Amino acid sequence: QRERDAGSKCIISMSGNTTTVQDPRSPQSRRSFSFDHAYWSHSGFARDQQGRFVPEEPSSHYADQSTVYSDLGQGILENALQGYNATLLAYGQTGSGKSYTMVGQGANRGLVPAICEGLFQAMRQSQDSRQCQVFFSMLEIYNEQVMDLLCKSKMAAGGLKVREEQQRGFYVEGLRTVPCESYAQIEQLMEQGTRSRTTASTNTNSCSSRSHMLLTVQLKQIFSKENITKQSNINLVDLAGSERQRTAGSEGDRLKEGMAINLSLTTLGNVISSLADVALGKKAIHIPYRDSILTKLLQSALGGNSRTVMIAALSPADICYEETLSTLRFAERAKRIQNKAVVNESPTERLIKELKSESAKLLLRLSKLGQDGRRTEDETKELRLLLTQNELQIQAIQTLWQQHLQEALQDWELQYKCRSPCVPQERRMMQTYPYILNINEDPQLSGVVKLFIQDGEWEIGLLDGTPNVITIKGLGIQEKHATFTNTARRVNITPRSEAKVIVNGAPISNRTELRHLDRLILGSNSTYLYIGFPSDRSDEDWSRYDYDYFQSELAEAEGFHLGKLGETGAADGPVNPSLLAVFHDYIKVMPMVAEANQISQELNRGVEFKLEIKNLAMSDSKGHDLEKEIVIKVTLRETKQVWVWSKAKFVNRKFLMEELYQQQAEGGAVNVGPDRDPFWDPLEPVHLGCAHIWLQSLAFRIRLEEQLEVLGSQGGEEALLQVELIPCSRDGQALGEDDIMIDPTELLGRRFDFQIHVARCFGVRWLKEARERGVQVGFSVFTNPQPFYTAPVWHNVNPVLEHKVQVTVPSVSQDFLNYLQTNALVLELWGLQEGCTEKTSLENVLVTEEGSFIIDDARTSPSSNAEGTESQLLYCKLSKLEEELEGLRNINETLRKENTLLKEQQNTKKATERRGSLRTSCDAEFARALKVFYQSMNAVRGQLQRLRQHRPGDEDDLPGLQGFLEEQGRMLRAFGEQLEGCVTKLKQDVAAIVRRKRERSGVW
Repeated sequence: QRERDAGSKCIISMSGNTTTVQDPRSPQSRRSFSFDHAYWSHSGFARDQQGRFVPEEPSSHYADQSTVYSDLGQGILENALQGYNATLLAYGQTGSGKSYTMVGQGANRGLVPAICEGLFQAMRQSQDSRQCQVFFSMLEIYNEQVMDLLCKSKMAAGGLKVREEQQRGFYVEGLRTVPCESYAQIEQLMEQGTRSRTTASTNTNSCSSRSHMLLTVQLKQIFSKENITKQSNINLVDLAGSERQRTAGSEGDRLKEGMAINLSLTTLGNVISSLADVALGKKAIHIPYRDSILTKLLQSALGGNSRTVMIAALSPADICYEETLSTLRFAERAKRIQNKAVVNESPTERLIKELKSESAKLLLRLSKLGQDGRRTEDETKELRLLLTQNELQIQAIQTLWQQHLQEALQDWELQYKCRSPCVPQERRMMQTYPYILNINEDPQLSGVVKLFIQDGEWEIGLLDGTPNVITIKGLGIQEKHATFTNTARRVNITPRSEAKVIVNGAPISNRTELRHLDRLILGSNSTYLYIGFPSDRSDEDWSRYDYDYFQSELAEAEGFHLGKLGETGAADGPVNPSLLAVFHDYIKVMPMVAEANQISQELNRGVEFKLEIKNLAMSDSKGHDLEKEIVIKVTLRETKQVWVWSKAKFVNRKFLMEELYQQQAEGGAVNVGPDRDPFWDPLEPVHLGCAHIWLQSLAFRIRLEEQLEVLGSQGGEEALLQVELIPCSRDGQALGEDDIMIDPTELLGRRFDFQIHVARCFGVRWLKEARERGVQVGFSVFTNPQPFYTAPVWHNVNPVLEHKVQVTVPSVSQDFLNYLQTNALVLELWGLQEGCTEKTSLENVLVTEEGSFIIDDARTSPSSNAEGTESQLLYCKLSKLEEELEGLRNINETLRKENTLLKEQQNTKKATERRGSLRTSCDAEFARALKVFYQSMNAVRGQLQRLRQHRPGDEDDLPGLQGFLEEQGRMLRAFGEQLEGCVTKLKQDVAAIVRRKRERSGVW
């Protein structure tokens, strides 16, 4: 719904079992994939009276939850009842509907509850012919750690261990498996597991969308008449979001092991690719099951004894094209895998058979001893002892299920029946008091925790076991974080000192009254929705207040919204998909930045993280907006060292920071060296901003001097930069007024030289913040990929750069002329820090004999030193030919001018000849007047630059400011007079030219 509201387009279409995806950048480019089933759930549905989503019309191809269960869930269930292991995997990016398909929401039950309920229904229908035993377990894998979601006690650090046995394969040691007699018990266990998962995600600062959830239903069927036992496992797996993350290596991150959070999905992809290769007949393929916890536990499901179904959930939005295509390719590889499932015979049943067989043999021996009359007392005692032991062992095995069930029933008595009075009590409190409801990034975990605000004052924070205290945990939560006051049917919240409390996107520091459906953020990112008194509640749909709503509201309160990213088309038009993707990235990463800042504070690292939009106010050489992306500015407060990290690199480091934070929370040491420190990186130059100077004046061979604003990514002024563009001769002499060209096309085919002079900077903010820093300026010309860089200048707020580069175009092409007339030279300002590597100018480029750099020529990019030397020799020969050609052109130009002059001096009676002479003379006079105007305007530009540089001192008092204003006024008057004089002179020259033309033509 979020993408639809923002104007995203649907790029998915389905026909039968074929799914087609369209590239939004190239509508003609389509990819089709065929699978066993394809379900459309994007549109064509309505909500019935029970709240279930059903097809809107009989002809609608919308697939509801019951359709998916009929096609997939019943097959899983039938396989399990036949004695086969069965596995259901849900794969896809976050927000694509994996959890909705697996677990469901409200009346729209997913596959997991439907399969579990169907299992007990099947057991009741055939209870006369078989005895069934059901065990349930629920675990979560996050960052390669296994957490038991049904465990009642606190687990050890590092989670549960995964062991391996020859017969059992891989298993989780100490995982709690609970026997169940009804679906209601499984439902309660799932609720308990979800609550544990919600609490754990808050306490450990983990992200549920990056964790895997594995539910296992163990089914044992004992057929008394046939003396057969079938045992099967139903694995229901909700995988982590598969959104594409650029690897740490591709981002240049030295801490690659920080990607352990993605290890399970990466290994799963490798396993499926290897199994697909095996299915295609490739030999000696290594299957990397052991590379991750997830693939160890799913070894049988992926390539062994299991009948497996994979659901690939897709997002139809155009901004998710890359992730959608990746998911489809993943599923296409997975469908090639061929498993060999077999009916499982219970090892316990085999043991009972062996013990009964051994007992029968013992009885036979006893009877033979009696018949033969050779019975001895010692031997009889020994045989009877063995027989008794066997019978006891058989009885123990057969009663094991009853004991497990009895223990579980006692747990139910303590855990659920004791809670049964609390269920109506909770409902009564919901109908009496206001409360806050947890909102989680995973919709399945939202609304699980309700914290009631009863009459009086209630402290909220880390305190536990104290009267009138609401206990919450999470990053940035203090012992006493805030106080709720419920008096006279009004609820107020008062933050404690330095406690972070945000209401509806705005931080508060004083007592604030809460209203129904207000949004609360406590600490770094503990989000709650306030539900007011029952009289304040209406029929409004609360589901719209999801996690994204909280973050969007917070971003807007901080001044970030889609409009800030640039023009989004017409007022009623769709939002640019690339801008929408940046906006969603910003919303997603913003809480992670807040958490990273809190971790840094609690670990006393002194590092500050700030979310920024790269290229927010920047454009390319043609003035077009650059593609925007989010970056994270990292600052070490003590030394003022700065890094700029990409989104992928920051996410990678964030997981490593969480590991350090968990180590400290568990009492471990957090001291790490620089090579393992996620808060530190080797220093690099920092891109501060860009300035543009347009090159059109060079096309007319007019000198241009400008003072430019260097704008940073966010649009703020980083510095002023003084730059000159100087047309010159081959020996570097600046061209004069007589060399100005009226028609730039006259440059075509001729040699052209010009200089770029980067003179100095003024008021560099980077250096104002820390004087020990330095700066460099870099720029690229035309198609030359290698930039020029000025020499670094340190410790000066107004650095003098004095960098001059002469550029030569051996023969001006139409492309280069178009470049001059439509492009700007982009000058990039780079910030240097002590210890970082300075930027270096281009190397191995061709230069003329005068030392000028050559561009717009095939010879500017030699492929090797030998080729470069040969090209240099060829260039010298060609350069001499070009010089001779230029000389001949000059002679020809001189002769042409003399010929024109002779024609002007002829006194002819023909009117056409007189008009031609007048036109030539007037054009020459106008060109001279224009040259004088350009020259005078250079002086005006210089006066304007002096005005821009003229600023009051930082410590000026009132008399000093008055003097500054008087001087500023004098300079403005002089500037106005100078500008008016230039324009007046041009007008006078043009009027004189027109008057002389009329006098010569005799027409007034």
